[in-house]
Amino acid sequence: MLSLYNLIVHFVGFLLKIMALFSQKMKLFVDGRKVVFPVLEQKIKPNDKTIWFHAASLGEYEQGLPVIEKIKEQFPSHKIVVTFFSPSGYEVRKNNTVADVTVYLPLDTQKNAQQFLKLVHPDLVFFIKYEYWPNYLAELKKSNTKTYLISGILRKNQLFFKWYGGFYREALNTFTYFFVQNETSKKLLQQLGKTNVAVSGDTRFDRVATILEKDNSLDFISDFKDNTITIVVGSSWPKDEDLLVNFINSNTFNVKFILAPHNIKEQQIQQLKNSITKKTVLFSEKEGKKLADFDVFIIDTIGILTKIYSYADIAYVGGGFGNPGVHNVLEPATFGVPIVIGPNYSHFAEAIALVNMEACVSVTNQKELNEALENLIRNDDIRREKGHISSTFVKMNEGATAIILKNILNDYI
Repeated sequence: MLSLYNLIVHFVGFLLKIMALFSQKMKLFVDGRKVVFPVLEQKIKPNDKTIWFHAASLGEYEQGLPVIEKIKEQFPSHKIVVTFFSPSGYEVRKNNTVADVTVYLPLDTQKNAQQFLKLVHPDLVFFIKYEYWPNYLAELKKSNTKTYLISGILRKNQLFFKWYGGFYREALNTFTYFFVQNETSKKLLQQLGKTNVAVSGDTRFDRVATILEKDNSLDFISDFKDNTITIVVGSSWPKDEDLLVNFINSNTFNVKFILAPHNIKEQQIQQLKNSITKKTVLFSEKEGKKLADFDVFIIDTIGILTKIYSYADIAYVGGGFGNPGVHNVLEPATFGVPIVIGPNYSHFAEAIALVNMEACVSVTNQKELNEALENLIRNDDIRREKGHISSTFVKMNEGATAIILKNILNDYI
């Protein structure tokens, strides 16, 4: 099976080069990997001590950031190397200040794994949440490198638990320790004979909790809000926007909307703007305008959604009408905001918990969306109650980073 896996990886690599001719995202994926080894040779010397963190995409990077920051404090003489698999992670965080080197992870061939690890030669390695690359893990095991999974989550349908997943199960033998989010993941690992596992929780709670310590003020959002009930729509997709635009156009409440779409391509943003009949302004055209006069504010830029959530009275988090599902509900939750999402959230424990606690409302169609938003707009007490549950939920689940650091430092020292 490993031989078949390696053939598939090489074929995918070839296929991606063809796809890059037609897709900008695939072009970033392919071209970004061409410079990885030269960058590593330039920035990491043979006598440097390094620690490597791997994140699939932006969400996993944000999830692992509390651990990265604490490890950086504990090991100031080490260089921090961060790798991404996805362009949507790398392109947004390639200029982060916590890492000394940030690059794409080369495809999981044996040759790439050997060359990458020869150049990086890490003392410690962290995989965030998931992504188990058999060739990288096999090379790490050969070198006896301490390797950890943090904020891990396992499910019965993963390859480890299939009859043909033997080579994938073998890859798990590399990990020095598994820090998982829940008891289900721990039990699944124990079924595979793994005893080096602890339920630490999800480091995303630590990440979002620190947001409250920062300056989240944005003068232009304050000007737009103008002391009016404001619904913030974060990371929306077209399926979300179809329903939301219908509500925006038809509602008669004294309420404002801030839309921060997941995709901010110019054509899509213009289509969204043109579909709205209320007075609408884009972030890119806000200068010189009296923002308080507008009903809808479309954020056609990235990097400020978290701060915008601090101004929300109600939050709608997108992605729940598609796959794999809803985006990050913890950011609005930490600000004590009631949340509305689509129906696809079963892969996200925090969304499940918030729905079960009634801090978050899941809707499946236009009628349910309208009812949920109208109920929250009309009832101040309900908004406050659901918002209080949201913020309390975040506070109650902090501490995963401390558990991980304590175990790693005891093991390493």
